[in-house]
Amino acid sequence: MNKPCILCCAITGSVPTKADNPAVPTTISEQIESSHAAVEAGASIIHAHVRNDDETPSSDPEKFALLKEGLEKHCPGVIIQFSTGGRSGAGKTRGGMLSLAPDMASLSVGSNNFPSRVYENPPDLVDWLASEMRAHKVMPEVEAFDLSHILQAIRLHENDRLYGKLYVQFVLGVKNAMPVDRAVFDFYVQLMRDRAPDGEWCAAGIGAGQMIVNEWAIAAGGHTRAGLEDNVRLDRNTLAPSNAALIARAAELCEKYERPVATPAQARGILGLRPAA
Repeated sequence: MNKPCILCCAITGSVPTKADNPAVPTTISEQIESSHAAVEAGASIIHAHVRNDDETPSSDPEKFALLKEGLEKHCPGVIIQFSTGGRSGAGKTRGGMLSLAPDMASLSVGSNNFPSRVYENPPDLVDWLASEMRAHKVMPEVEAFDLSHILQAIRLHENDRLYGKLYVQFVLGVKNAMPVDRAVFDFYVQLMRDRAPDGEWCAAGIGAGQMIVNEWAIAAGGHTRAGLEDNVRLDRNTLAPSNAALIARAAELCEKYERPVATPAQARGILGLRPAA
């Protein structure tokens, strides 16, 4: 198996704070610096959220614009993926940054339970976010927290409602959603092979499941995600010193399974994205 593996770094998220791990980058300058180190460790996609000064999540397009400018300057060629997740805002505010035309954006196509709330993604909002992505030529990464989300992503893509190539990320380990379960993972992989053979898939594990899912995905020929958004530790007793450390650990697994780590240019080719400016 020699297909390059795309490593996505989820640098910040909406939940972890510096109280959880001082390495969580919450300011724009910290995010740019952390991203640069993660790219040097092997990341070719930066999955980005932005925060307010008090570390609470934000959907402020001005903050996203500053982050995009900094990433383009200091991480040339890296694939920039903005989050439209529901913890950062409500309704159409979640997609207010799409007019900045990042390479990619996350898209949740259905609702599910989170630890203490319902993660609501009503059909009209999903349709609007998808249409905004299409209007600005932003490729969605569909974040699948449930089997129905994968099936819906395939339907939307078949109906030409998602811009670009189909790219689905399995998210395993969110409490009250899909657990880190090997049988479920294997079923998801086979489902993509059978029903969307021209698509690409990625997998992310939350918390202690991060390294487990990284290894499953790399061994199965898919792509994977790591970073402080999903997991702030190297192990039960050790905080991760950086996003780069988590990406480096995933890169070591690529070496174990004889998968080259995709460069940003290779990742753009695999995903059918436009070349970097």
